[in-house]
Amino acid sequence: MTAVDPGTGTHSAGSSVMGTARALVALTKPRIIELLLVTTLPTMFLAAGGLPPLNTVLITLAGGALAAGGANTLNQFIDRDIDVLMQRTGRRPLVTGEITPLVALIWGLFLSVLSVALLWVAVNPLSGILAGAAILFYVIVYTLMLKRRTPQNIVWGGAAGCFPVLIGWAAVTGSLSWAPAVLFLIVFLWTPPHYWPLALRYVDDYAAAGVPMLPVVADVSTVVRQILIYSWAMVAASLLLIPVAGTGWVYGVAAVVLGAWFLREAYALKSRVDRGDADVKAMRLFHGSITYLSLLFLAVAVDPFLF
Repeated sequence: MTAVDPGTGTHSAGSSVMGTARALVALTKPRIIELLLVTTLPTMFLAAGGLPPLNTVLITLAGGALAAGGANTLNQFIDRDIDVLMQRTGRRPLVTGEITPLVALIWGLFLSVLSVALLWVAVNPLSGILAGAAILFYVIVYTLMLKRRTPQNIVWGGAAGCFPVLIGWAAVTGSLSWAPAVLFLIVFLWTPPHYWPLALRYVDDYAAAGVPMLPVVADVSTVVRQILIYSWAMVAASLLLIPVAGTGWVYGVAAVVLGAWFLREAYALKSRVDRGDADVKAMRLFHGSITYLSLLFLAVAVDPFLF
């Protein structure tokens, strides 16, 4: 798309370039990338027991952002046929025609290859391998194999969003251990109670697109029960990090307080559903889950500096 100069009536090449650049950035889903980096940096602090080398931090964050951006772009390339059917995704660049499918495919592959190469060469091979595994898992396992076939799509497909903690740990230590495995488990168990409230809000969109998210194929009460199960498991996993990683009281207090708050919000959602409220306000838990994960990993980041 090109813009028309009001003074000359001609298309502005500069505006066209800027529009394309904005569309390419939009394909990477920057807000999701931010959340992924929120888990990467604290993990690096925990792995280092303090401040890791600055160049390692910067390159790892850059490589992680490129990997997430590439995977998100390829996801939109594959899902462009259903994105056009949903109100929530109706303004994505591939739906509006700002970017052609071929450009999106090339962009996604370029970012993906660049991320793996950057981490492999500038950090260590293990971090590059993990980045490549995360991309393949999100694109092939989640997008191509699970998303349109099973209501468990977000449960197992969400594992792709857990890889940043492994990448961050590997970047610092060159290896993996039980501590990053527990961090992986926390994010894994957090994903369903984070995403299913969003799916409740946009259940009609997913139904129209034929995507069997759990709220599409099950009643609201069943969805909420599943949210509670995963919420309790998530809180338990967050407490497991204390003995496994040897964290101190800062993280311990944060895990208990934040876990109690999250469970309170989850049970509040259940109460609204049980009462038959017209609006169960599912997005309260969705937004709250982001706050929970951000603050929990902030505690992970701060704890090594105090103990």
